[in-house]
Amino acid sequence: MLDEYGLAIAMIVALLVGIFSGYPVAFLLGGLGILFAFIGDIPLPFLGTVASRIFGGVIENWLLIAIPLFVFMGLMLERSGVAKNLLLTLQRLFGNVRGGLAVSVALLGVVMAASTGIIGASVVMLGLLALPVMLKQGYKPEMAYGVVAASGTLGILIPPSIMLVLMGSIMNISVGDLFKAALVPGLMLGGLYTLYLLSAAYFRPDWAPLASEGGEAHLSEGQPPLILALLRDLLGPLVLIVAVLGSIMAGIATPTEAAAIGAAGSMLLALFLRQLNMSTLRHVCRSTSKTSAMILFVVIGATCFSVVFKRLGGADMIEEMITGTGLGPYGLLLLLMALIFLLGFFLEWIEISFVILPLLLPVVAGLEFEGLSGSALMVWFAILVAINLQTSFLTPPFGYALFYLKGITRGDVGIGTIYRSIIPFVLLQLAGLALCIMFPSIVLWLPGLN
Repeated sequence: MLDEYGLAIAMIVALLVGIFSGYPVAFLLGGLGILFAFIGDIPLPFLGTVASRIFGGVIENWLLIAIPLFVFMGLMLERSGVAKNLLLTLQRLFGNVRGGLAVSVALLGVVMAASTGIIGASVVMLGLLALPVMLKQGYKPEMAYGVVAASGTLGILIPPSIMLVLMGSIMNISVGDLFKAALVPGLMLGGLYTLYLLSAAYFRPDWAPLASEGGEAHLSEGQPPLILALLRDLLGPLVLIVAVLGSIMAGIATPTEAAAIGAAGSMLLALFLRQLNMSTLRHVCRSTSKTSAMILFVVIGATCFSVVFKRLGGADMIEEMITGTGLGPYGLLLLLMALIFLLGFFLEWIEISFVILPLLLPVVAGLEFEGLSGSALMVWFAILVAINLQTSFLTPPFGYALFYLKGITRGDVGIGTIYRSIIPFVLLQLAGLALCIMFPSIVLWLPGLN
């Protein structure tokens, strides 16, 4: 196998070496694709196939227009102050519950995930708003940093999710079905976080003191009555969530059209809160352009890499290695989940989605699970991968949520503390993944209501 697939193996090794070197991933993927096309003596006209795949499969893909629109929606909501107001109100709601501030952060993560889906913005926002208050109140750092990182990453799973939009394009399955399928598992993970926080606070009271025990660490002075504050701060995001997700699930709008609704709705909400001005609009448009361009360049580079990798026999090599293990369907599924989990330590979700996922699809399509076949099997597998990839934001050494947290702490905490803080939440995500494997109805129940 080493002789037959030597160049394919060399491509993987070169990719890993390049990633550890810190070279931009988009250029690394595209450059390796072109380099190995010449090393492998691939006919020059074949590179025309790469170009046609990029222009025909990526640039002309209307579904990908949803990405900048969803990014715009998330950034506009982040700049409008919706999250800050909602955190103040949730902290008041759970103020008399031990661990209530941590639960407020987890719930805010769920709400903002369903209305933004921008991981970097969510983690930084939650960190800046909640971390100083939690630490001043006496929360154990491992709990405070962990809940901020884990809650901020829910946006990659809970729809509208950029990752699910890209997965739908890669796997050629309905993004609407993926949004429906991801909703219950995403809410389940939020529930698992909340259950863990309440249990930890109950059994270890010193980890999460009440505000009265931890000193003056209140967020909610000068606020209106709680009911009015809840209506004021929760109504806007909920209306936006219903408008975006409801229009998709009801079949009224495509994901791209729903993304446009969300972008317009976020501007109206910012206008209502008197936060819409030229400075805000300029910042959001610039950040949206940077994020969208980064994603598009990675997609183009990954397309080039994967086309050449398959031409060199990489896809056949992966399929032979996996099916040659002699494992049954569930054994192979667990092997694939373990592989993706380990790759998440070193690769971003975009690279895994565009380089690794297409190689695994033929293997998964050939597996037989009782009661699962066709599009249902693909939707189930996509959500399992999405839950798995969420851990890539939390696992060192390249977990981006950890870098965001380290950045906003400005050296006040060691990276070891941040690493320890995410261990319980990674285990909770793996528990959620196991539940979705054992009970596929968790994933497929909502799409099956059509």
